[in-house]
Amino acid sequence: MPELPEVEVVRSGLDRWVSGRTISTVQVRLDRSVRHHSAGPKDFSDRLSGRTITSVQRRGKFLWMVLDDEHALLAHLGMSGQLLMQPRQEPDEKHLHVRISFDDDAPELRFVDQRTFGGLRVEDLVTEPWLGRWVPTSVGHIAPDPFEPGFDSSLVARALRKKATGIKRALLDQGLISGIGNIYADEALWLARRHYARPTGAFTGPQVRELIAHAQDVMSAALAQGGTSFDSLYVDVNGSSGYFDRSLNVYGQEGLPCQRCGRAIVREPFMNRSSFRCPGCQRTPPNAHW
Repeated sequence: MPELPEVEVVRSGLDRWVSGRTISTVQVRLDRSVRHHSAGPKDFSDRLSGRTITSVQRRGKFLWMVLDDEHALLAHLGMSGQLLMQPRQEPDEKHLHVRISFDDDAPELRFVDQRTFGGLRVEDLVTEPWLGRWVPTSVGHIAPDPFEPGFDSSLVARALRKKATGIKRALLDQGLISGIGNIYADEALWLARRHYARPTGAFTGPQVRELIAHAQDVMSAALAQGGTSFDSLYVDVNGSSGYFDRSLNVYGQEGLPCQRCGRAIVREPFMNRSSFRCPGCQRTPPNAHW
């Protein structure tokens, strides 16, 4: 599933193409793609027609287009969702589910989703409690991400240390800090030389802030390379894949030597997924929270 850098690549591309443009028509070809828009596909189309997109925003892995009527078009990419800008004369993609056209000659916005776990919906914009931003209703409970203005790593560190859990579980808790997913948590923990199950209470405030800084660094590096693509389903709005997977130190590197100590990277089960670590640099701590 796309993490913060991948979603930011899509957001910035969309912002260049759609901000300031007015929607003319919306075609929903698969009702499931707007299943979370409770009023149904027709209302979804009616609510968007004639509206102007003023900006494209993101918090963590959540992406939305701000409309000129205090609402937002929220996009959840799921495991295979793609937001593509395509010339109108281009043939339809096999899994094209929603088509949004504009009132000029600009390319149209297409929502393509092979596995159909993603979706679109229109939501009210509300003032959230964290930084006072206007965000869609369903995003209001999501904590700020490390790249938002006003993000306070000291506050996050205090809240995280109070959690009676393992450090990676805490990093993945979107109510504490948003945007860090499985890939970049493993990479940040390797940089910090910490085991993913080390208890949060065993960390000092400076150690947590260092870990968050590592997460910021690795996500910034991924963003510079277009994100991480392990298959053809993650692409930017032009259909191009990212290539940060070539720079990963531990994630997906099972059996390969650690860049620091030479020990073979191991893969271990974690929360119905996998964690990757170096057994030499990231030793199993006592009282680990699995």
